Amino acid sequence: MTANKSSSGLLLNGLDGSNPLGFLAAIGTLRIATEANSSTNWRISWKEQGGHWSPVLLGDIALTADDLIELLMPALTEMKDAFKFANDLTINCEEFRQVAQSASNAAVLTDRHYADFIAAFGCDSLPISAKDSRIQDTALRTMSGAGHQHFIGSMRELVECTKSDHLSASLFEVWQYSDPKPSMRWDPLDDRRYALRWKEPSGDPVRTMRGANRLAVEALPLFPTAPGERHLHTTGFSQRRGEGVLFSWPIWEGALGIEVVRSLLSLAELQKPLPDRKSLLALGVVEVYRSQRITRDKYRNFTQAVPI
Repeated sequence: MTANKSSSGLLLNGLDGSNPLGFLAAIGTLRIATEANSSTNWRISWKEQGGHWSPVLLGDIALTADDLIELLMPALTEMKDAFKFANDLTINCEEFRQVAQSASNAAVLTDRHYADFIAAFGCDSLPISAKDSRIQDTALRTMSGAGHQHFIGSMRELVECTKSDHLSASLFEVWQYSDPKPSMRWDPLDDRRYALRWKEPSGDPVRTMRGANRLAVEALPLFPTAPGERHLHTTGFSQRRGEGVLFSWPIWEGALGIEVVRSLLSLAELQKPLPDRKSLLALGVVEVYRSQRITRDKYRNFTQAVPI
């Protein structure tokens, strides 16, 4: 690790803000750092370097890369209740209602882990259809058990197998994609269609960045779902005819804490076909990225993001 201790913050130069996985990992890092040491005023800003945006983590204390890993690891290796109730979100409304009630009962001011994850996973009031009682779920869900790839099951596996060196490689080094599955399929490189590769890829082992996936899971509570008239809505997502499901997120220059970031992610302006850059700049937003969620066979993936 080459990151330095500095009052100007710790540069997480392994994370690329234009990559959905990189962005989710960055704000997941902010969320876990805030929960692990709430007395420190943790904030994130973004710095342009080498043609991409990297996050800078700032606090009231100076820290090194090793300090950050030591801070994050205990929380990341704890198996949360939200990862235990099922392998996938293919669960009917009544069953999910019982899970949500349990999470609500367990919530206290100092610990909302379970409730916040459940609110991000889905809603018990909107079934898929009149004939299908399963819940509508988060737009960040990418798999449902096909090919033995499980959305919540993968989260459990990441808790069990992620080590400090995985975090270090994801946060502070150029990504080498040297880790085996599981992958949450939030990285555009997880789209393994034959047409995009020089040979048929089905026999190739999955290679990913395990630390980034584990940190990105912790961003989910910042993207709660909410019922609309007919469809479930996920924070940060929009849907337009001819374009499908779109994930849009901001890059900002000022150092922002977790609650301000939570508010920024929900800005309606980000979801417009062409956001008003002048109004966003007044809020400190210097870039907006957008990625399309696509479905191939039984899996979902995200495309390379473009600035809008």
